[in-house]
Amino acid sequence: MMMRMLAGGLIAGFAAGLVAAVLHFAFVQEIILHAELYESGELVHFGEPMDHGAGAGHDDHGGHGDGADSPAFTRNALTVLFTGLIYAAYGLILVAGYQVAGLFGRTITPQEGVLWGIAGFAAFQLAPAMGLAPELPGAVGADITLRQIWWLGTVVATAGGLALIGYGRSWLTAIGGVVLMALPHVIGAPVLDEFFGYAPPELAAEFSARVLGVALAVWALLGWLTAKLAPPEPDA
Repeated sequence: MMMRMLAGGLIAGFAAGLVAAVLHFAFVQEIILHAELYESGELVHFGEPMDHGAGAGHDDHGGHGDGADSPAFTRNALTVLFTGLIYAAYGLILVAGYQVAGLFGRTITPQEGVLWGIAGFAAFQLAPAMGLAPELPGAVGADITLRQIWWLGTVVATAGGLALIGYGRSWLTAIGGVVLMALPHVIGAPVLDEFFGYAPPELAAEFSARVLGVALAVWALLGWLTAKLAPPEPDA
């Protein structure tokens, strides 16, 4: 039974990752390629583009190119692979959560799985993005170790807070959940004292919105798939 749950979580997660890759190509990659032109200097914000030769930029960044040996093919293939692997790991995390819920006598239906998926989106992407927004190529951030620590703490605090609100039995636990979710943002994410970057802020805002929109859709699908393919053991 445990192997079936693990296999179901991996399959559901990788399938959701494939959908995430398709949505990435449809809605996000074009913005990344555009931002890389600013990063390389081919385009300049509030200025004239630099002359790097006709057709420069896109081939090096995976925008065009033909054949399996082209940089574009390699980049896109790696995007599909790693997106699938990342969501496979998310799927296993959700399956583990379902198993814990099963220990308390709760059976997670596919409909409830969608809510779990949205909660996973809130914990892993939405709440951390309130302090560390998705970054375009060329963006400069604070020390990576400090950001990773804050991100992990925010994920744990948000997941714990949502669990207290959703499964707590009193107003006290609900209030505790809200306080726990707010704590990382009261502490504050590590940021630089000055703003840096090459791309226009409008492009960065559109990028963040699309990344979060795609993530919401995929996490909801992931919750449904994992609950469908890997529900907790009935005797848990």
